[in-house]
Amino acid sequence: MALHVIGLGVAEHAFLDEAALAALQSAKHVFGSARQLETVRLWLSKDQELHALPKLTDLKIQLDELLTRSENNIALLASGDPLFYGIGKWVSHQFIDQQHKQVNFYPAISSIQVACHRLAWALQDVDVLSLHGRPVEKLLTHLSPNKKLVILTDEQSTPQALAQLCVETGYCESEISVCEALGYPNERVTHFKVLDLLNSKAYEFTFNALHISCLLVQGTSTYLPKFPGIPDHHFITDGLAGKGMLTKREVRLTILSLLQPSDRDCIWDIGAGCGGVSVELGFWTPEAQVYAIEHHPDRLRCLKENRARFGVVSNLNIVEGQAPDILDGLPLPNKVFIGGSNGTLAPILQQVWANLPVNGIVVASAVTEATRLGLYQFYLARIEQQDSVVETIDIAVSRGSELAGELLFQPKLPVRLFKFEKKISSKEKDARGLV
Repeated sequence: MALHVIGLGVAEHAFLDEAALAALQSAKHVFGSARQLETVRLWLSKDQELHALPKLTDLKIQLDELLTRSENNIALLASGDPLFYGIGKWVSHQFIDQQHKQVNFYPAISSIQVACHRLAWALQDVDVLSLHGRPVEKLLTHLSPNKKLVILTDEQSTPQALAQLCVETGYCESEISVCEALGYPNERVTHFKVLDLLNSKAYEFTFNALHISCLLVQGTSTYLPKFPGIPDHHFITDGLAGKGMLTKREVRLTILSLLQPSDRDCIWDIGAGCGGVSVELGFWTPEAQVYAIEHHPDRLRCLKENRARFGVVSNLNIVEGQAPDILDGLPLPNKVFIGGSNGTLAPILQQVWANLPVNGIVVASAVTEATRLGLYQFYLARIEQQDSVVETIDIAVSRGSELAGELLFQPKLPVRLFKFEKKISSKEKDARGLV
């Protein structure tokens, strides 16, 4: 008994190799959409039971039941290549670790590959982005000059919606090629300038539901970054441009360096303010999950607007409330930045440190003497416990400006940063017999 996940390729009739065809014909139960089932109709027998593809939650229940109670093979049909932006990833997460269930995958050419071949784009030169079931603003995290994007879309992320985002961010010279019904007799590839796609006639144009948008990004953005260190005035804040409750660029860059964020991290930003640190964390590590904790209404508004402005809508989670109370119930982090504590630094540090895994990192900033004292006391405790590696930095920045035609440098408030990286303490080593 096995679960066969079979790629169908990109055509009106599926392209199946010998192994995939044998797997399909060995299956008692065949799951697929109406369109998918039609592509393999030629090879199906009257003894096979066909199942319309349900929602994934229902599919999991049905597959579990069949795999547990039946000795018959199951075929799950997949458009294109199952393990390249297909259902195969979901299947592997749900079933591959269950040793009593055998799962086999059968690859086929994907619509992404076909689209690239229609445009003569080398596959190694493109980035693939799925907006299917995701906010269209996620596109903003992928826009940069001369980038080639192959985009899987849904009814919200139409070519017109993609063109609108390009224009709004300054990439007005970009081009979109819409590849419709690839592999079918009514296949069509149409090329547009983004500005042309937004004119009154083209804006009402509808595309085949089976389409891929291929975007060549051209122009210069008015604010989207190309490298860490977003200028302060590009953020929406609760003060004048570049002012307000925002961690300034020089300090923000140092914080990013100390945290060393990477994909798959779970990061808390406590006292997120208007979101300077949170936005950069979410923008540069799109597979990380960032939780921005803030309670001040005006800063929350700015935080939400900056999340949308920079397109970090999939991985920047805004938590409305005040630490430490609001931290209960959040996914446990492996990295934490504390930018504001509203007088509750000690209990925040206590709770964060207790839940932090070994090799986890806490970075905290201090401007006031009270916060500096609180961090110094926490530093002394870590030295006594021998449970961390500590790094601390004072940052004093003066920015150049002009006064009466002369260059002068205006000092900013100095900021002290502490980094605590959790290690096994000497007491734990003794308990484990390591020393």
